[in-house]
Amino acid sequence: MDRAYGSGKQMMTGNHSSDDAMAGNGGSPMWTRRGLGRLVALSLPAALLAGCAVIPKPGGQATPPPPRETGPQDNVLPSDSGRHRVALLVPLSGPNAAVGQAIANATTMALLDTNAQSLRITTYDTGTGAGAAASKAVLDGNRLILGPLTSDDVQAVAAVARPAKLPMITYSNDIAAADRDVFLLGQVPGQSIARVIGYAKSQGIRTVGAIVPGGVYGQRVGAALTDAARANGLTLTAIEAYDRGNTSAASAVRRVRAKGAVDALVIADGARIALQAAPFAKGMRLIGTELWSGDGAIARSPAMKGAWFAAVSDERFGRFEQSYRTRFGAAPARIATLGYDSVLLTLNIARSWKPGTLFPTAKLYDRDGFIGMDGVFRFNANGVAERALEVRQVGGGSVVTVARAPAKFAN
Repeated sequence: MDRAYGSGKQMMTGNHSSDDAMAGNGGSPMWTRRGLGRLVALSLPAALLAGCAVIPKPGGQATPPPPRETGPQDNVLPSDSGRHRVALLVPLSGPNAAVGQAIANATTMALLDTNAQSLRITTYDTGTGAGAAASKAVLDGNRLILGPLTSDDVQAVAAVARPAKLPMITYSNDIAAADRDVFLLGQVPGQSIARVIGYAKSQGIRTVGAIVPGGVYGQRVGAALTDAARANGLTLTAIEAYDRGNTSAASAVRRVRAKGAVDALVIADGARIALQAAPFAKGMRLIGTELWSGDGAIARSPAMKGAWFAAVSDERFGRFEQSYRTRFGAAPARIATLGYDSVLLTLNIARSWKPGTLFPTAKLYDRDGFIGMDGVFRFNANGVAERALEVRQVGGGSVVTVARAPAKFAN
């Protein structure tokens, strides 16, 4: 599926991804803070420039997903030297196809909302093989890859893209996949832990324990918690692991209790495990991760009342979701906002990128950061997106924000 936009018209020319939560804020384009005065370089409509924001419009005529052409032209891309060739690698088949399609739809939204004239985005299906999709993207002359979705696919694509000098802006949150030419847009669990532990310290929490799932995710959360507790001067009494496949989360809570009283318990997992463990954690403030975001079961559980967790802001997501529904007739996956933001980020960099040349990767390291639909973020030296997060509290059947996400980075 190939999409190029000029003067608001779409041209079809043939066919052609977070690791821990595969399940998607209307918003502002990711202009660098230093570059706000240079917005006109993007040739955006005056109405968009006025507020320096692209907010998807919920009304108006619905825009269906672009049709996919078939026939002898499927493997031929048109000559288009005036546009940047960008490859979108997401699963359009297989178990993650719905998430991949939502991301692809969101990139289309971003192109339409900005009336972008400088990009040609071609979508490649990683569901039939990430390495093969990357090879086709290289052969077609793309200069940048958006995606893929999972860490395994990132590794497969990087093996093909790196020799061809194609950088990647991926939707993964696996920090092990980040590199000098692999940038991660996904929300990293360690950042949500650091944010909520800092907030807990400000609210009088002095001792914490934790239960974490066995495996890589649990190990990374445990390491992040250890660092955050040390940085905030908190006492970390115990980190107990459990098997996600059974009911051992409750036993892990009991093991934490046996090692001493704590003010708060970190449950480093999604709603299902949190709801299993919460009744055994009476007397402790519960703390979660970004995996709790958007799950209504958390809000409805009396045992979860008062729990804290940190996540990207949902301030703009409602309008994004409404616009998406109007255009595509369904609700978007929450991670779809990453697809929208990746296009806006590319447009930002495109101001100083000559078509046909190597992507100016160094521009991604701007320390002032970028503003996306999920708030402000910037890439650190390792290529991992540092995000401004808000802290939320569960209670009374709802979840409320108790500490807003910063509007800009302190340094």
